[in-house]
Amino acid sequence: MTDRIPSLKTMLTLSDAAATEALARALAPGLGAGDLVALVGGLGVGKSVFARALIGSRLAALGRAESVPSPSYTLVQTYDLGDVELWHADLYRLGALDEIGELGLEEAFAGAITVVEWADRLGPALPPRRLTLALDFEERGEARRAELTAEGGGWDWLPAALAAVGAP
Repeated sequence: MTDRIPSLKTMLTLSDAAATEALARALAPGLGAGDLVALVGGLGVGKSVFARALIGSRLAALGRAESVPSPSYTLVQTYDLGDVELWHADLYRLGALDEIGELGLEEAFAGAITVVEWADRLGPALPPRRLTLALDFEERGEARRAELTAEGGGWDWLPAALAAVGAP
């Protein structure tokens, strides 16, 4: 008998960057140690907008206002949130799958909040317990299609967070 990993899938339309930021701010308080937010989608769909808003929200909750640079060149940026670290990784420039071990992401997956842009580049190293946000362009305008999938346990807080931004 195989164990079934529980999952939750929600489709959203994010009308603009402000809606993407609002979603990030709604999800930010619920995240804890060991949670992975896997961001996937093409160039310019809003992965960095989402990541910066999520990190900025967690820092603001601590009374801190910091610049949140893209880790495009450093690949990983860490933030001390007091009781937990937050790791922000951007794998766009990842050369090969074997470079993942050098980044220390396995450590982050175990005990930090981890936000990974271009998470699909992790391949088989992508943990099965994760919150995946897949973003894509709508046909017209600034809107984005967003598919949010929570896999594994521990996402009980998610429906209330989504309701706070008017999501189903």
